[in-house]
Amino acid sequence: MPLKIQVDGRAESVDKKIARLDAELKKYRDQMKKMREGPAKNAVKQKALRILKQRKMYEQQSDNLRQQAFNMEQANFAAQTLKDTHTTVQAMKTGVKSMQKEFKKINIDQIEDLQDDMADMLEQADEVQEALGRSYGMPDVDESELEAELDALGDELGLDADSSYLDEAVSAPNAPTREPGVDSIRDGVQVDEFGLPTIPAT
Repeated sequence: MPLKIQVDGRAESVDKKIARLDAELKKYRDQMKKMREGPAKNAVKQKALRILKQRKMYEQQSDNLRQQAFNMEQANFAAQTLKDTHTTVQAMKTGVKSMQKEFKKINIDQIEDLQDDMADMLEQADEVQEALGRSYGMPDVDESELEAELDALGDELGLDADSSYLDEAVSAPNAPTREPGVDSIRDGVQVDEFGLPTIPAT
């Protein structure tokens, strides 16, 4: 049986004795409250004082046992902490060795060459995309000439917005002002409701 468990058991046994002494003290106190002053009350008082001394002794023993148990628990905790620390250090050493072993398999020069090759491939891919998007049959025009042409085009569009050309268009005939079938005479010629000459019936 571990020593700490033994110490805890002894402390619990002492606590039980203290509880029994507390019960006796209570009994004597109750008796003293009901008794008159005199030799009989003094005898009961002496018994109570003796039990009280025993109680204090047991309390001191209980405190000592509890402190011993606590000290052993602290020592066990410190020992376990050291074991855990040792285990942690060993695991870290193993991890470092494993990392060193894996790093030996890696060639940094190969990684840099791989990065360079990837950059070259991406650049070539961009050139391919640019070649595929090339325009054919487009004249090589100076950008300044394009800007001048754009400005001129704006002026032409402004001229096209002029509605004066509509004045030269043939005006459509006015809407009829009479009911259909009603003729009239204009300038000595019989015209229909649209103002057009009527054709005589044969």
